[in-house]
Amino acid sequence: MKKALAFDIGGTKIYYTIVNEQGEIDGDIKKNSTPKTIDEIKSILEKGIAENPDVDVIAIATAGAVNNENTRVISSTGNLPDGYRNIDFQKLSDKKVFVENDANAASWAEYKIGSSKGCANSVMLTLGTGVGGGIILNNKLYKGKSGSAGEMHFKMYPDKRRKCTCGAYDCFEAYASGTGLKLTAEEITGNKEITTYDVIDGLKVGCPEMTKVFKTWQNHITQGIIGLANIFDPDCFVLSGSMAQFVDTQKIEEDVNSEIVTSPTRVKLGTAGNYSGMIGTALLALESLEG
Repeated sequence: MKKALAFDIGGTKIYYTIVNEQGEIDGDIKKNSTPKTIDEIKSILEKGIAENPDVDVIAIATAGAVNNENTRVISSTGNLPDGYRNIDFQKLSDKKVFVENDANAASWAEYKIGSSKGCANSVMLTLGTGVGGGIILNNKLYKGKSGSAGEMHFKMYPDKRRKCTCGAYDCFEAYASGTGLKLTAEEITGNKEITTYDVIDGLKVGCPEMTKVFKTWQNHITQGIIGLANIFDPDCFVLSGSMAQFVDTQKIEEDVNSEIVTSPTRVKLGTAGNYSGMIGTALLALESLEG
């Protein structure tokens, strides 16, 4: 059975492990804090590759957009070092090095072994500090003309209510993310010190104000999904990430299906797990060897 050495490079942590053709983790998971320089990041990658010579391909899931040739990062994120997009991943190994955006990779893992398995068309939303996305159309990962498709930065409002981390105003991410939940809580309560933990704790004990905050946030997610459903007409949506565990998928599904003009869709929680980025990029990399 062929195996990939899979990395997941994020703004705070870098993980790596071995993944086989079945999407199973077949080794220890190594974890490192993400360094502040690209040379240090390259050192971690080189160390992992040296430790695992008996693999068939190197697979890298990374924050940032990746080109359609799956060879390099074409636009990085603010939480990775300057110059990250200039790393030449192909020089790290004599073996094929396959690179993919982390959310795209996670959506592929859900499609192959997780909640959207059997769905030819699906949209995955990763709800965390920000919002990531991945789109599967006709059993293929949709990347767009340059590789940047799936970025959930479509506008929710036209009148500049909230500035997003991308620099634009009122992106879906600014409302549907954990950061968006905090901003919603600040607006409703007037308390700038409030945290997402305060909202969830209040929700659990039935606090009316925190319930209102949470319902407003969940409605923002619902409205975004309605627009995506009308555009892509998917079999299902998959919600993953640290904030997804708190949403009421049944309620969102009911509300979405009551408003969309396309056929009914489903809303599910992701099941591919915390390492779905590594699993997804490994499966894509191993499949690329067959091409």
